Amino acid sequence: MRDQCKSRSFRNLDHALPLFDTMLHMRPLPSIVDFNQLLGAIARMKYYSEVIALIKQMESSAISPDNYTLSVLINCFCYLKRVDFGFSVLARMLKLGYQPNCIVLSTLVKGLCLQGNLAGAARLVVEMEKKGYKPNVITYGTMINSLCKIGETGEAIRLLRKLEKGNFELNVVLYSTIIDSLCKDRLVTEALNMLSKMMGKGIQPDLITYTSLIQGLCNFGQWKEATTLFKEMEQRKILPDVQTFNILVDTLCKEGMLTEANEVFDVMIQKGIEPDTVTYSSLMDGYCMQNKIDDAVKAFNMMVESGCSPNVFSYNILINGYCKNKRIDEAMHLFHEMSNRGMIPDVVTYNTLIGGFCRVERPRAALELFRKMGARGQHPDPLTYGILLDDLCKNKQIAEAMALFQDMEDRKLDRNIVIYNILIDGLCNVGKLTAARDLFYSLPGKGLQPDVRTYTIMIKGLCKEGLIDEASELLEKMDVNGCSPDDRTYNTIIQGLLQYKETSKAMELVKIMLNKGFSANSTTTELLLDLLSVNPTNKALQEFFQ
Repeated sequence: MRDQCKSRSFRNLDHALPLFDTMLHMRPLPSIVDFNQLLGAIARMKYYSEVIALIKQMESSAISPDNYTLSVLINCFCYLKRVDFGFSVLARMLKLGYQPNCIVLSTLVKGLCLQGNLAGAARLVVEMEKKGYKPNVITYGTMINSLCKIGETGEAIRLLRKLEKGNFELNVVLYSTIIDSLCKDRLVTEALNMLSKMMGKGIQPDLITYTSLIQGLCNFGQWKEATTLFKEMEQRKILPDVQTFNILVDTLCKEGMLTEANEVFDVMIQKGIEPDTVTYSSLMDGYCMQNKIDDAVKAFNMMVESGCSPNVFSYNILINGYCKNKRIDEAMHLFHEMSNRGMIPDVVTYNTLIGGFCRVERPRAALELFRKMGARGQHPDPLTYGILLDDLCKNKQIAEAMALFQDMEDRKLDRNIVIYNILIDGLCNVGKLTAARDLFYSLPGKGLQPDVRTYTIMIKGLCKEGLIDEASELLEKMDVNGCSPDDRTYNTIIQGLLQYKETSKAMELVKIMLNKGFSANSTTTELLLDLLSVNPTNKALQEFFQ
């Protein structure tokens, strides 16, 4: 029995619990050391609640916990984010005459950090120092890790500086934690500087350090610098893992560099690193982005043949590729294949297919899938409604669009400005300007501010109905309301003014547009050319075409 506890030979909780029960009924009882070894092993398996229950059971059987037992108990409470109970156990330790060691106090610091109580953790560290306990590098490492997790990288760096000044043996974990946090904060230059400083202290980077930096560089599209670091890893005999390779493959695919991505994939195989679902999905996405759907299918089949199970994300990539290429029947075949494999399509799957049906002008099929989506327990999101509303409005089915919009309101779904833009545009296109105007002016009351697209849609609708003065007033209101017109806005109002013979006003706006760095689009240019052919002596037009 003792040998079993020492060797920790039990495989899981189901094996450990009968052993504990046997120990509890043995006469004479095993020593507290034997119980502690068993409790420590169960805690290492992360069954914290069970350990607490077992210690209570021991005490009910008159087995008194010792310093180690109580230390394990504190650890379990801290991991369960009940540091208050942890401190109660600490008080009990002190009452029993036990002296908590640095590990116990570090555990409480970690517990406070897990709760997000960094101020409390810092106070405890100060108290530890006052009472003669010297917090070790693990204690400070816990605080640095917690600070980084909540985005307080600056505070983590200040704490690291304190450690550098003290007599602490710093390690790669501390520096890698901060390097990773800097990369996540998009401060890659600072992360690279931290790497140089770390190496200057004789601390060598490890796999985690390099992977964090490669991810940070790739997030900025700096794939050349990331590749250089990747090669440096190899020179230092640090073997990249599947995550490191995946970062590079994904970035190269997003940059449209499929040849280079496949080269990295080949290196991965040569080094004995098995590609996973993420690797194959990145390649598939890269091919789909370049409309190489057949190559994407080959990558998908290769994934299945290698024993890698595709997930919903993998299927969504391929379904999206088919839909972009208007191969909706093949997309639906994959959709059914997902169900046959026991996978539950998510909202992205449905949105992609609904959009695919709209793309091939099969609105009825899109609406049917929308209804099936709800029946199968997958709730439509604002994007689902946006896709359908856009299609209905483009096909001038405004009554159906308004009914769908009402359904959104009934479901209390977030109706963002994009949804309103679609509806206002649809109403303008069928000549329902009054309804469009009412909807436009109701936006502030709904807590929404019109964006540049909303204003441009309304200006276009007003111009279409010949309400040029109102359109011009709306343009002036844009800057007042903190929404600057863009090139589309200027081209829209200029075209409206030209069509209604407001040439001088149009030319004034052309000047403003050009001064702001925008240019006339083909329609505006064509209208100005027509005007020049009628008025060849017009100076403003001559200047424009010079």
